[in-house]
Amino acid sequence: MGYFNCIALAFLMALSFSSINVGQAARHLQQLPPMPTLPTATLPPLPSIPNLPQPTIPTMPRPGALPPLPTTPALPALPSAPRATLPPLPSMPTIPTTIPSIPFISPPPSSTP
Repeated sequence: MGYFNCIALAFLMALSFSSINVGQAARHLQQLPPMPTLPTATLPPLPSIPNLPQPTIPTMPRPGALPPLPTTPALPALPSAPRATLPPLPSMPTIPTTIPSIPFISPPPSSTP
């Protein structure tokens, strides 16, 4: 724990000294005389692009002039598959709507002395 505090203190001190140096450098740069203007260079004109030969594009036939597409032969009829018959579903049992009464059990007769 004490070692961490020592490292943290050293880090904060290094950070504060570096920020002081940065502040002094910025102030020093602000107090410098203005920079002289540099001469601007004139660029030579760009060369012109030579004309390239244009390719000749062949003429395409018109859509109406194309031969008709061949017709596809008719597919043979598929044989009919036998239909499977399902057995009938069993009927659902009915739920009784009346609650049966519970017979009342009477206590045994008491014997009196």
